[in-house]
Amino acid sequence: MRRTVRGIPAVHGIPAPHRARRSRAALGTLTAAGTLLALLLPTGPAAATGQDSPSHRSPAPRTAAFWTAERMRGAVPLDLTAPAKHAPVTTVPRSAPLKVAPTLPRLPQAPMAPSAAPLLPGTLPQAGGPWAGGGAVTKTTGRVFFTYQGRTAACSGDAVTSGNKSTVLTAGHCVKLGGVWHTDWIFVPGYHDGEAPYGKWAAAKTLSTPQWTAGEDINYDVGAAVVAPLDGKKLTDVVGGQGLSFNSGYSKAMYAFGFPAAAPYDGSKLIYCSGTAFKDPLFSGDHGLACNMTGGSSGGPWFTTFDEKTGTGLQSSVNSFGYQFWPNTMFGPYFGDDAKNLYTTAQSS
Repeated sequence: MRRTVRGIPAVHGIPAPHRARRSRAALGTLTAAGTLLALLLPTGPAAATGQDSPSHRSPAPRTAAFWTAERMRGAVPLDLTAPAKHAPVTTVPRSAPLKVAPTLPRLPQAPMAPSAAPLLPGTLPQAGGPWAGGGAVTKTTGRVFFTYQGRTAACSGDAVTSGNKSTVLTAGHCVKLGGVWHTDWIFVPGYHDGEAPYGKWAAAKTLSTPQWTAGEDINYDVGAAVVAPLDGKKLTDVVGGQGLSFNSGYSKAMYAFGFPAAAPYDGSKLIYCSGTAFKDPLFSGDHGLACNMTGGSSGGPWFTTFDEKTGTGLQSSVNSFGYQFWPNTMFGPYFGDDAKNLYTTAQSS
């Protein structure tokens, strides 16, 4: 008998029960990784029934070969809108993004993030700009590429310390969306303008929290991948891995990293934001941070106790979503026990 127990991550290829019984709520109030676009929601049998696709275990060489420099440059950022109760589903083609008026009340007193101006590391707060500090983060952070509904799409991710030396953390919607697990999934650490200086690492397994897998709950938008060895080597032996922090509280100094690919960015560079995070005062239990990163940055790491000189820190969230009516502000899930259990399962795989 298959059961999904709270706190035990669901693994790609193992269906979570009752997924088909939970109605898909509407999108149009929140957007992924700070973008101001409505998401295309999946339609068709997989989305309607919530059934998982078969496990995808393509050999690493074939998967890596599929992701040419041209395909990586052309992959579109995967935008996400978080569910809002009692709102209708909106479906739009990704190539023709729809601007949707927020269905939640507009809050005139909501704090707005400062305008983004490219600054060098060491200046806080930083609402968005290229990372020029070097260090480990330039190797552990990378772009994530996959196929979603027949399209090549992109997110961000981070290599973390792990028992299997092969674990990548990202957002839940960067491994599964609309009841369908993404395919052709690879991680490209240190990505730069179509280049893969440390290789293209194909996922042997993708995982997410039970809450995201069963109902795509925005509070648990955390995903992981276990990547296969490449040329006989394991991921963190090549690029290193960042530490992690769970249940570390709110209102912490944070650094967020990612590869935003929607305007004004193009996915070619590592972008960062920094400042003191706050707890979302609206509709989630997430961290919030002044940040103008756009679609494609989803899944990029948030660090506490980050050392700019070494480029190392403790990962405690990922880029997840932003409210349409609250510009230049990013939100990321709180890393509690469920995120910790996901990490434990991934690193033990």
